[in-house]
Amino acid sequence: MACTSLFSPNFIPISTTTPAKHLVSSHPCLYPCRFVHYYNSKREFPLPAVASIPYQPINVDYLEGEFSGHGVTFEGIGDSCVAKMGLENGSTATLMLPSGLISSYKTPMWHGGMVELLHTSVSKGENGGAVIQGGVSLDFDCCSEGQVSWSPHNWTLLGVKGDAQESIQVELISRDLENMVEVKYIVTLQEDILSSEIVVSNSKSSLLQLRGSIVSHLTVSTPDATYAIGLEGSNFFNRPPFLTNFGIIPPDFGQKNESGFGQLWGQMALKGPLSGWGTRNPNADEAAESSLREREEEMVGEEDDNYKHLTEELSRIYTSAPRNFTVIDRGRRNSVVVGRDGFDELYMFSPGSSYEYYSTYSYVCVGQSAVLKPIIVGPEEHWRGGQQLHNPNL
Repeated sequence: MACTSLFSPNFIPISTTTPAKHLVSSHPCLYPCRFVHYYNSKREFPLPAVASIPYQPINVDYLEGEFSGHGVTFEGIGDSCVAKMGLENGSTATLMLPSGLISSYKTPMWHGGMVELLHTSVSKGENGGAVIQGGVSLDFDCCSEGQVSWSPHNWTLLGVKGDAQESIQVELISRDLENMVEVKYIVTLQEDILSSEIVVSNSKSSLLQLRGSIVSHLTVSTPDATYAIGLEGSNFFNRPPFLTNFGIIPPDFGQKNESGFGQLWGQMALKGPLSGWGTRNPNADEAAESSLREREEEMVGEEDDNYKHLTEELSRIYTSAPRNFTVIDRGRRNSVVVGRDGFDELYMFSPGSSYEYYSTYSYVCVGQSAVLKPIIVGPEEHWRGGQQLHNPNL
């Protein structure tokens, strides 16, 4: 199967035939998702300047007139737009257009107050605009035989359903240039659940490969007070963290132990992951290859802790994790049940607890992913998968 490498910058621009097609113009994605490469201890990570992506201004008045009600309001912020979803029980979610980033999910708690469950960071970009990272975001790559890869990043609002009493559903859509691949993104807010679901439709006569992840940054007091419950017995692969448009990764991650994790991840980045992305270093000698194979064996294992403490740096892809597991934060006295449908892999990333409490790096990442093994969508077929963040603290 001939296609460009995963997350190539050679994406096809997006077009749409929905009623809102004039609100957001097509553009190629300038910042594709990549694995972080650790070449040396002085490596600096590029800031994913989301604000620099050339989105066209959105007609907020049109959205307000066409889609308001159902518990959703629209607010313009620069060239972007924010769709605010709110239920009568107090649960709220904020969805940004056209990026599709969920930047906030607030929910009532057992003690009567409201708590923000998502972690976001706002900084100033090179052009002076705001750069927002964190939250819940999508980063997928679609590839079919003989075609360059395409990634849905420019979303158009397709519809709004529901009401403020029970649930609100916002549906976004993105298509490739020839309308042969269509991805719908459905965000649903219920009284105690926020779900993110994608539906991929393949209208081509050839197979479609889908790789990527739904990545969620869950805010915590510190990873030192945070535990993952229910992963015992799950097989895992230690892998470098994903660097996506909205990902937050400490600049020194993986470099504290130069002869251990960080060094190995640097070698893996040069070689390419086990799934076949990238190519081997042509200058690597036999001794280096042998050492790398030995180290790779140490990077594969089975989770032996059912109450896993996230105090240490961690970046893993679990291949046999349960469909639901729980993240508990003792510092904030709350928990989140993370569920998935359709995906076979679970991505977990923690920056560790060497940072200040309640700081930029006080979070853990979870992702429902297809990274080690792509999802195959047959000709004229559809595939559906998603993630649920459940608040059990009401």
